[in-house]
Amino acid sequence: MKVAVIGGGSTYTPELINGFLERLDTLPVTEIMLMDIDRQRLDVVGGFIQRMVNHQGDPIKIVLSENSRESISGSNFVITQLRVGQMQARREDEYLGKRHSLVGQETTGIGGMEKALRTIPVILDLCDQIQQEAPDALLLNFTNPSGLIMEAIQRYAPKVKAVGVCNSAYTTKMKILEALSEQHGVNYSADDGELLTLGLNHLTWHFGFKLKGEDCWDDVFNAYVKKLREMDVPPFHPDFIERQRVIPNDYLEYYFQVKRKIALQEEWPPSRAEQVMAVEKELLTQYADPQRVQIPEGLMVRGGAYYSSVATSIMDSYWNDLGLTHIAIVPHIGKVKGWEKEWVLEMPCRVDRKGVHPKPTSPLPLYNYALLEQVKQYELLTVEAAVHGDRDAAFRALVAHPLGPTEENAASVLADMLTTHQRYLPRFFL
Repeated sequence: MKVAVIGGGSTYTPELINGFLERLDTLPVTEIMLMDIDRQRLDVVGGFIQRMVNHQGDPIKIVLSENSRESISGSNFVITQLRVGQMQARREDEYLGKRHSLVGQETTGIGGMEKALRTIPVILDLCDQIQQEAPDALLLNFTNPSGLIMEAIQRYAPKVKAVGVCNSAYTTKMKILEALSEQHGVNYSADDGELLTLGLNHLTWHFGFKLKGEDCWDDVFNAYVKKLREMDVPPFHPDFIERQRVIPNDYLEYYFQVKRKIALQEEWPPSRAEQVMAVEKELLTQYADPQRVQIPEGLMVRGGAYYSSVATSIMDSYWNDLGLTHIAIVPHIGKVKGWEKEWVLEMPCRVDRKGVHPKPTSPLPLYNYALLEQVKQYELLTVEAAVHGDRDAAFRALVAHPLGPTEENAASVLADMLTTHQRYLPRFFL
């Protein structure tokens, strides 16, 4: 089994490799190609990974490459975890929001749109390479904004077998299981719980939970509301949530607490990107230690808990035809009644050797759907803007987004967006 990791110089990559090492009995990986355009960073991360693998008796061949086509060729799985413009570009996305008194965040609002505009063309180019070099490979996209990227893939590279993956729902499931384990005095594992989730990536609502097949949603939901009431500054108003009967994804705080989030931006620096830069600098220093063979504890500060668990568990279910249920980002093909069949959603899916199949899921209440539909229209416009370098579509996307600028300010915000990252947006400057 060959796996290509595009963006292999990421500080997350050692955790991913550790996940493969722990699953060798079910995922017989023989070769992993780590591809990155930043050779210096790739050598540091790749060197540490090679020592990790050596420490385990060299069960996997690790190859470092700056050539994506070479890396993809003959692969069974391709994992994309890249960041166009690296962390400095994320910082610019965040401060773009701050300059215009809008939410400045990596995947939400104008920061997420800016990232999508420069990332979608790169991902679609990789999809062309997959079709040519590894047409049977399954693409797992971790690159943010994952929902927008999957929307672009399903519209402009539909022949590629692809699934969007995110650790958010899995992390929520594990937190619920930890609380239930403490409550019941039992050590529950990941396989004991099933979280029901629906929406767009980073715009989902959790609406059910099963523990060993038994519905326990009321207990989980009531415990969540109780926790909100105990907080000095809760992310969501507990009375509002209690009426909703659904638990929002953490990213929905950017929609429901806009003034608070914008006020916090006034305290920058450091922004989140600047915090991550400092964490990554320390991680890369530790990775470069020739004596290190274990993942440093500081990796969890970087974020991305359970990243390797999500990736390897989906791959395991696919490779071994297990038919297990995972939360994934895919076109729902009519499995949510009354919603546009072509929409890409984050939802429960059955994963087997034939692919990732969305499961029939009840639609969200109208209140939640109204926000979701508005953001979906923004996503569709952003995809068109990114693919064609269409400034009109980009303008309409900005205005459509509930966290975007007013019509009067949209033109100046768009000009700032395009100028800030002009080197990564050639299609807008032809």
